[in-house]
Amino acid sequence: MNKQTSGIKLSFLGGVGEVGKNLMVLEYGNEMLVIDSGLAFPSDDMPGIDLVIPDFTYLINNKNKIKGILITHGHEDHIGALPYLLQELPGVPVFASKLTVALIENKLKEHRKIKCKPNCVKPGQTIKLGCFSIEFVKVTHSISGAMALAITTPVGVYFHTGDFKLDYTPIDGDAMDLVRLAEISKKGVLLLTADSTNAERPGFSMSERKVGATLDNLFVQNQTKRIIIATFASNVHRIQQILNICEKYGRKIIFTGRSMLNICETAAKIGELKFNRELVVDINNIDKYEDKQLCILCTGSQGEENSALTRMANGEFNKIEIGNNDYVIFSSSVIPGNEREINNVINLLYTKGASVIYESLAEVHVSGHAYQEELKTLHSILRPKFFVPCHGEYRHLRAHSNIAKDLGMNDRNIVIPDLGDTIMVTKNSIKKSGTVPSGIKLVDGYDVSEAGGVVQRDRVQLATEGMCIVTVTISSKFWSLTSKPDIITKGFVVVKDNEELLEEAKDMILNLVINTNFKTQDWNAIKNNIKKTLQAFFYKRMKRKPVIIPLIIETK
Repeated sequence: MNKQTSGIKLSFLGGVGEVGKNLMVLEYGNEMLVIDSGLAFPSDDMPGIDLVIPDFTYLINNKNKIKGILITHGHEDHIGALPYLLQELPGVPVFASKLTVALIENKLKEHRKIKCKPNCVKPGQTIKLGCFSIEFVKVTHSISGAMALAITTPVGVYFHTGDFKLDYTPIDGDAMDLVRLAEISKKGVLLLTADSTNAERPGFSMSERKVGATLDNLFVQNQTKRIIIATFASNVHRIQQILNICEKYGRKIIFTGRSMLNICETAAKIGELKFNRELVVDINNIDKYEDKQLCILCTGSQGEENSALTRMANGEFNKIEIGNNDYVIFSSSVIPGNEREINNVINLLYTKGASVIYESLAEVHVSGHAYQEELKTLHSILRPKFFVPCHGEYRHLRAHSNIAKDLGMNDRNIVIPDLGDTIMVTKNSIKKSGTVPSGIKLVDGYDVSEAGGVVQRDRVQLATEGMCIVTVTISSKFWSLTSKPDIITKGFVVVKDNEELLEEAKDMILNLVINTNFKTQDWNAIKNNIKKTLQAFFYKRMKRKPVIIPLIIETK
């Protein structure tokens, strides 16, 4: 097939039908670009799993075609899987903004075998990779250094927003470059892919400066209290406002939480975060200051188990004990799925006497994603011929496609992608054109494994059904039983309430193996027989399927 008539192909390995794990692939002929490489966090049915990343099979199979990896910004759902991708694609260049590069470099320190020096690019800069010409366009988001991509292809201009909002009064004074968007529109935009996270929310998102005003008022209202603020460590603009307010009211700042310390230090080094170093107090010196002199900035806004705020709430954080004179601010939104953990932390803080404020009580957080009216503005400026919504669950993608239709776009010019879909775009058409390998991989410590592997299935079974260890002890002199089999259970039944059941199970195993010649018979076959017998017994009697571990112990 002639590549001049085949058009460009866009494949989705993440970020559609879900929030997080963003990864797209742009192709023309035998040349490919990767856009973002993000992760997601494990759900409750993934015990022991640390991270969830995209399946890179398609990229590994086409590694010689990949000209570069383009990163829109430094959030984990856009850079978190990059070290694992670079393990598979050594030597492929990475391009990102100054702060994003710094965050990637921090991440790569934990993966020392990877030799990669990301390339720093600036808004307004254009680079050439194969047949693609990529211009990086300034956008506003909840992290510094966010950029959209205007990619000129042999077929036409493809524009990808990355995560964005329209904040006309951003903290750094550098608003989204709408003028440049209008100039790009004059050339004609063939295809638009855009952030759909808040496509269901009417109106305009609030400016980040509004949060600063709210926080300022809360500092004034709580002058005698110790103020503790939990927020996303990556929200450098939020942190900058907090630091400014602390300096304004003469409060010292204490940073707690590993990610908070790392990101603030990184942002300060490259000039993205500016503050008087004399404001910062080491946590070991906290006793030298009165409550009214302190503001503690910490991680834990999502109730994460080992975060600084959660440990404070549990009374497990050295040097900081929550009490009646603490005023705790959750300067964050609730990420779906974290409601229970956050509520638990809030309740624990209340029981310790603290006052707590969060998004539903005051304007202490704004979203970094565009609302409906902002999305309409984007579409109206760019006027794309074809549109593919991305970055969101299916309901978000559907809502965003409806916005495009309300603005006059023909339904046949809009395609809503599923995970693994490939969409073909020519100068005159757009359609789904097949699928590529997709799915998830699970990061367990240093290992990356298949989703639903044996280990993961066993963990789920252990968590839900419990475990039984069956011990059969034999004499190596007579090759026969020395005693009745023993059963030890963990997470399966309350032993004292089920003594008769367990005795019956022991008798069943005794009758099964009492005449066995352990010298001549295969021990693995004996163990499998014990396992199958007990599985059937427990399911019949209790409708339970514990993990059965048979052991044969040899004694003299």
